Amino acid sequence: MRFYSVRFGCLLAFAGFVSFTWIKSIPNHGVSTVQLDLQTLYERLSVAEQLGGEVRKDLSSMLEELKNISKAVNNTHHTTNTTTTTNNNNNNISTILSVSVVMGIPTVKREKQSYLVSTLSSLLYSLTPSQKRDILIIVFVAETDSKYVSSIAEIIANNFPTEVLSGLLEVVSPSQYYYPDFSVLKETFGDSMDRVKWRTKQNLDFSFLMLYAQDKGTYYVQLEDDIIAKGDYLRNMMTYTNEEASKEWLYLEFSQLGFIGKMFRTSDLPMISEFFLMFQRDKPIDWLLDHILWVKVCNPERDVKDCSERKASLRRRYKPSLFQHVGLHSSLSGKLQNLKDKDFGSQTLFKAHSNPPAALSSSLKAYQGHSLERMYKGEDFFWASSPVKHDYILFNFSQPIHISRYLFRSGNIQHSGDKFFNTTVEVLPSNASALVEAVNGSTSSFQQSEKGFAVIGEFENGVADGEIEEALQPISALRLVVHSDAVVWALLSEILIKV
Repeated sequence: MRFYSVRFGCLLAFAGFVSFTWIKSIPNHGVSTVQLDLQTLYERLSVAEQLGGEVRKDLSSMLEELKNISKAVNNTHHTTNTTTTTNNNNNNISTILSVSVVMGIPTVKREKQSYLVSTLSSLLYSLTPSQKRDILIIVFVAETDSKYVSSIAEIIANNFPTEVLSGLLEVVSPSQYYYPDFSVLKETFGDSMDRVKWRTKQNLDFSFLMLYAQDKGTYYVQLEDDIIAKGDYLRNMMTYTNEEASKEWLYLEFSQLGFIGKMFRTSDLPMISEFFLMFQRDKPIDWLLDHILWVKVCNPERDVKDCSERKASLRRRYKPSLFQHVGLHSSLSGKLQNLKDKDFGSQTLFKAHSNPPAALSSSLKAYQGHSLERMYKGEDFFWASSPVKHDYILFNFSQPIHISRYLFRSGNIQHSGDKFFNTTVEVLPSNASALVEAVNGSTSSFQQSEKGFAVIGEFENGVADGEIEEALQPISALRLVVHSDAVVWALLSEILIKV
């Protein structure tokens, strides 16, 4: 797992500070009102230009440090585009990873309930192997307590070991010097000091993620740690993004709520994060994002309607929404936010197929009508209490059939953890001697099981998908066999037996 403690918070805080305090530092030269106005304007512009250069220099320095840190990434993560860089100290060549989509998820310590594991499970659930090679999810643990940060990293590693080892999931955290002194903030907009601190910290957290992600992919998507995603969200997102790629926009919206599901070109991230840092203490981040649009396209000499139309051209909305907010307890202490995106719609909890006639049986106890029979017919998902060793699901076919492919998918978008673990897929050849001949006379990887069955596959990360060799055909029965007790329930959201 790529786990870093980044040490440049003081620069970030300084960059934000100098950018919004320069106006108060202009001297009064005691000239006439008109001359004073013109001279003051000129001097302010000069100072702004100078300080703007300093801010860009500071940001460039920070980004360079981020790039140096990112050279330690896990090179097993396949990429669509790569850039090689040389370390001047030891002349080693490192690869800066670049994927199509980088997703940033800031997470903080919550007083009530953490949604992080559920959020990550939802994002990973429907990804294909090729999509997993072309996406990077960065979890930013926005806390300076090293023990807490380590505990989150361990939770992620334990729940998503494959994704961590492949480099799909990355965890970063700030140094203890990253955040400024929040006690000197001023209350504005009638907000309490706690809320002012919360929104200022959020501005810094989002800026950190953007700066860290800006050289890692083509597009950056800002998410939160208490959301769920629609099935097949990434394909829909990329299809729409490719359609809009040639147009002028600052961001694409895949959710109408706050900052959830906002996609930016990574080439725009330095400018955006610099703007956030300039006004980190002044306004909430969604307001600042709207101000960027205003600065870019609105003419003060025109009316509000013209401004709104021009801003709308820079933010393009995809419907239906691909992300839904599910957290009830806000990261702001004591705040409840039951926000729901009305454009999200309902989730697809199972996928139906036309399967061959079969007599079904199972030792698993179905929960509240989510029966195996209904799942096999494509009417519902199958959901059962925690499996134990030797539990099974059996499909006896009315007559021997040739099966070209099988697919069993466990878990769904709402219950992504309810998967089959340590479970094999086994078939019964209609010709009893076929298995013996196949085992003795071929180099196939399958092995003989009980009662004449052959083990042909197993569940990996909740999915069993494969083909059946001709030597075993035709098939009289197919079964799933559990080989160890499970601590979670089991849910089948897809059954495909292709003849």
